[in-house]
Amino acid sequence: VAAAYGATRLLVLDGSDPAVPAAEEAPVPVVRAPEWAYSTEEAQWRPAAEVSSEATAELPEEAEVEEMLALGRDLPVWFTPARVAAELARIRPPRTERGLTVFFTGLSGSGKSTIARGVAEGIRRSGRTLTLLDGDVVRRMLSAGLTFSRADRDLNVRRIGFVAAEIARHGGVAVCAPIAPYAATRAEVRAMVEEVGDFFLVHVATPLEVCEARDRKGLYAKARAGEIPEFTGISDPYEEPRDAELVLDTEGRSIGESVVEVLDTLRAGGWLPTEPA
Repeated sequence: VAAAYGATRLLVLDGSDPAVPAAEEAPVPVVRAPEWAYSTEEAQWRPAAEVSSEATAELPEEAEVEEMLALGRDLPVWFTPARVAAELARIRPPRTERGLTVFFTGLSGSGKSTIARGVAEGIRRSGRTLTLLDGDVVRRMLSAGLTFSRADRDLNVRRIGFVAAEIARHGGVAVCAPIAPYAATRAEVRAMVEEVGDFFLVHVATPLEVCEARDRKGLYAKARAGEIPEFTGISDPYEEPRDAELVLDTEGRSIGESVVEVLDTLRAGGWLPTEPA
């Protein structure tokens, strides 16, 4: 490289030239570029020192840019060139165009399957392509033959997560409603889905005593009698989510009210159109 540029001597690593005495070295001044600011009065970028604080446009933070993209809003023209904004919008399309998994978790009898069906119908009416992966249906079809051991329950949830991720990969919405009692497995599903789309975790936080009082399928009675081993909430733990996007307190509330809360939250977050289709 030195030969190509006609160099006749090499510089040592610290930048000094061994052929020039140290006393003769002239210091190279460091010229720093001035800070710039966008003037709302002049509609142009100028050195910050020349723009009053009242006229200085506030630069959006990274999170604000992400939120604008998520909600399908245009980035300010003064903030980024149109071609750059278009490329950002292509890479991070609005949430109404992204694949989404709405993942309900909660104890048996919490009402999560019924709420999930209502939410699925609301999403379908909004015009989005939807698949409902109900826990009981998945058990009969996708996970037929699995037991209720921890290993098999984890495998069941992973299978649901895999299918949901594939739906999200192609821009669809998957609504899932397994018990999914273990935090680590839920985290695996979240990671799987977020590689290709968005993940929205809903904890249906109905207390155990309320779920057991309902006991429509008689499962809690059988678990108390020892007929069902490793039953979540009785002989096996339920690890409450700490990362849920929404926690539903269903005590004293109708199913319809819970469905509305989920749909309203999804609309506010930009995953559904503001007005149903």
